[in-house]
Amino acid sequence: MDFQGALGFLGRHVNLEATAGRVHGLSLDVMRGLVACMGDPQQDVRTIHVTGTNGKGSVAAMAASLLDALGLRVGIYSSPHVDTIRERLAIGKTIIDEEEFANLIGDLARYAEASSETPSYFELMTAAALLWFANEAVDVAVVEVGMLGRFDATNVVESDVAVVTNIGRDHTDGQGDWRRAIAGEKAGIVRPGRPLVLGETAIDVRDLFLAEQPDPLFECGRDFGVTATQMAVGGQQVDLFGPHGRYDEVFVSLLGAYQADNAAVALAAVEAFVGAPLGEEVVEQGFGTVRLPGRLEVAATGPLVLLDGAHNQEAARAVAEAVPEIFFGGHAAGRRVIVFGALGPREPSEMLEELAVLAPELVVTCTAPSPRSVSADRLAELARGLGLDAEPVSAVGDAVRLAVTLADEDDMVLVTGSFYVLAPAREALEFMWDEVGEERL
Repeated sequence: MDFQGALGFLGRHVNLEATAGRVHGLSLDVMRGLVACMGDPQQDVRTIHVTGTNGKGSVAAMAASLLDALGLRVGIYSSPHVDTIRERLAIGKTIIDEEEFANLIGDLARYAEASSETPSYFELMTAAALLWFANEAVDVAVVEVGMLGRFDATNVVESDVAVVTNIGRDHTDGQGDWRRAIAGEKAGIVRPGRPLVLGETAIDVRDLFLAEQPDPLFECGRDFGVTATQMAVGGQQVDLFGPHGRYDEVFVSLLGAYQADNAAVALAAVEAFVGAPLGEEVVEQGFGTVRLPGRLEVAATGPLVLLDGAHNQEAARAVAEAVPEIFFGGHAAGRRVIVFGALGPREPSEMLEELAVLAPELVVTCTAPSPRSVSADRLAELARGLGLDAEPVSAVGDAVRLAVTLADEDDMVLVTGSFYVLAPAREALEFMWDEVGEERL
């Protein structure tokens, strides 16, 4: 099987129902059957398991970078990807190459045929990651939950440390006591007698996590947290503390105050895993070298072009708060144009409402390359309903080209709404820079 054959095999297993947010009626039976055919590779890998509505990708990346700085061989499984599916599987700071990925999926296809039921796309990808990590004898794997937790395919792992970043309204209809419903599902990754790092600070759901009998429980604000932040070139200086140590003036190479909070969660997770302080050099190296595309990523300047995969209301709010502070010192500077594409069943109007505080001169809506995308025309209607000037442009690349063409050197273009819009946006930008003989930053 070659790389394109591997992509074709995975594509034939896309299961929209399993990836659209339904919880009731789901089980881990298919996933357990699949890994059983493989010899249960997850049992051979120590694991830090990360869930949460927002921030889990950042926490996973930072935790993996800290573990790498400790000299450990670290596997990272994350989703979604930005440019290539291979980004979902990495060891250290190197993603899996095309040949190795193809061979891995080829092996997995044979296991899938032996399974009693047909696994979904995400189940196959998760199984591939666990098999690869076991084959490569990693010291620890950082595994990011795809959705919620209890019935997520990743929950076949018996994690050494469970991590919950926060509880937000993603993957829910927002009806009834949605916070407790979501928290209860995320609590499903906790293992009795093993550490839980809890970034969620609201006490109304605390009992749901305690019911899973973690030991110990590390809570944000009590056992770990951030005491000070200051913007710096290419990131920020952070004072933070974990369960076992305190670290001042640490450079974190990710932008946004929320990334300082994510850094504290990642620190707590790794200290919980090793059971000791990490040392200043390890923390400096781990946080200073972490790279994460699609999180306030500066794709170009003149105009400033930012790429961010914010895909729910809370994430959109964080981006809208961070952008003026980081890039404009809290003051308006030039015009602002937003390129926005989103997936259902989320309510895009809530994200647009959060982004509206940036006072964009224009919102260029686009249709994300996904079967679950909301059309550019519908997004434009929603934007206009909020009093925003909107222009629908179906293709993401065309929307980006329009926005950048309209923007002057001192203006800003923000591409956001879904991770699915980032890759075609980057491709469009690179093509534009090649045309004019400029380099992408």
